[in-house]
Amino acid sequence: MHWVLKHLTPFLLLVGSPFAHGSVVPNQHASVPSATSKTKVLILGGGMAGVIAARTLHEQGIDDFVLLEARDELGGRLYSTPFGGHVIEVGANWIHGTRSGDGPINPILELANKHGLRTHVSDSYGSLKTFDEAGEVDYLELYNAGINNFDEYVNYTGTRLSRNLVDLTARSAYDYIGKRPRNAREMAVEYMNVGNLILEYPFSDRWRLVVRLGICSDSTAVIWNCYCAEAGGFSDDNILSIDQRGYKTIIQHEAMTFLKRKQLRLNALVKVVEWSASGVKAVLGDGSSISADYAICTFSLGVLKNEDVKFQPDFPGTPPPSLAQSTLNNHVPRFQARSYSKHDDGNLYEDISPVPREVLFGLYADSERGRYPVWQSLDKEGFMPGSGIIFVTVTGDYSERIEAMSDEEVKAEAMDVLRTMYPNSTIPEPLDFKFHRWYNDPLYRGSFSNWPPSFVRQHHDNFRANVERLYFAGEATSQNYYGPSSLEARQV
Repeated sequence: MHWVLKHLTPFLLLVGSPFAHGSVVPNQHASVPSATSKTKVLILGGGMAGVIAARTLHEQGIDDFVLLEARDELGGRLYSTPFGGHVIEVGANWIHGTRSGDGPINPILELANKHGLRTHVSDSYGSLKTFDEAGEVDYLELYNAGINNFDEYVNYTGTRLSRNLVDLTARSAYDYIGKRPRNAREMAVEYMNVGNLILEYPFSDRWRLVVRLGICSDSTAVIWNCYCAEAGGFSDDNILSIDQRGYKTIIQHEAMTFLKRKQLRLNALVKVVEWSASGVKAVLGDGSSISADYAICTFSLGVLKNEDVKFQPDFPGTPPPSLAQSTLNNHVPRFQARSYSKHDDGNLYEDISPVPREVLFGLYADSERGRYPVWQSLDKEGFMPGSGIIFVTVTGDYSERIEAMSDEEVKAEAMDVLRTMYPNSTIPEPLDFKFHRWYNDPLYRGSFSNWPPSFVRQHHDNFRANVERLYFAGEATSQNYYGPSSLEARQV
């Protein structure tokens, strides 16, 4: 058998992202069908891709479909949680890109505007404080030079792609333009300016801390597609969701505009997908099943690779070469904390935070690249003032390493970095701590897909292709917006 390079054109295939507390489409609104049921189209997964596929079917006049979601709410990797009296995002957090000139508007921004999502511009360039192992030290000139290096890197990447040259690792591309970092500060600057990429891969007494697993990508094509309007990008603006309903609100409210109760099943964990030339059947964890003439699978690449769902029969060429060559990256741990303490007279002081209220970001340069480098405060006017919440981002190999550690071990490491950043301050333990392990979550197995340099367009065509009546959607199936650009909210 072989992959059939054919696509189901009526379906818009979209991305996935994170949630908040409370459900806009609550469990009791989902239908409870009999042990076995039948529909025309089955949609597997209730994230961005699944909901927009359902909406597209509805717009095409096809309403005989059922959407299955394993969790008790829609959202996928739009995933929020209560923390320290606020709602924070443990998955997607930003809208990356708004609009370039008269070009198209980012469709995620359109959804955000439509459903009144509360956001705030997140400007790392205009609000940054720098640190290294000696404490606070100003190397903003290096940071600004790093921005120029990144622009040169993006232009070089675009030139290679336009000439159909072999893709490079991001590390190799920087070497080609002569911009290899020579010390810890330059490594930290490069780390932040390249969007927290993994370049070495082949392709107060009252505060709260969140460790977040973040962006990492190996291919130069990722950067070109993410940031360049010529490649379909929207702009380099970044907007942070601070909506206390959660980022997931945009997809849940959108679902409410068309989705009927009988078309949705929540708490429906798919264990087996049987596919053939005559149709598709999904077997759920409770033993029930639902059959369809067609199915759209929006499961993440990590779930497919880890075989958390069994596909019967096996896909042609087990495992498919495209799946074997792709990787799914972890998202960043967040360390959230109250960033202030009290004087004896009861007044607050703010000098112990790695990200004081007058700045938004803190950049830490360690001799070990990627060791808790990027800090961000939400305890800032326009975001979540008075929350005392900060988070730190970790990516790639380092994120995989700390996923294997206990929360206490991760917190101790992050606190060690924080105290290194402020050697002359006494920093108390945080009131709360949050660290979501994306790779170890069987519903996701990571945060987004990534193309290694050896993964060429034909491999991706094979991956995107349907097998009989089973089709695939989601950020990993997009040739322009896979990876970090999709997770942080772009349309495929």
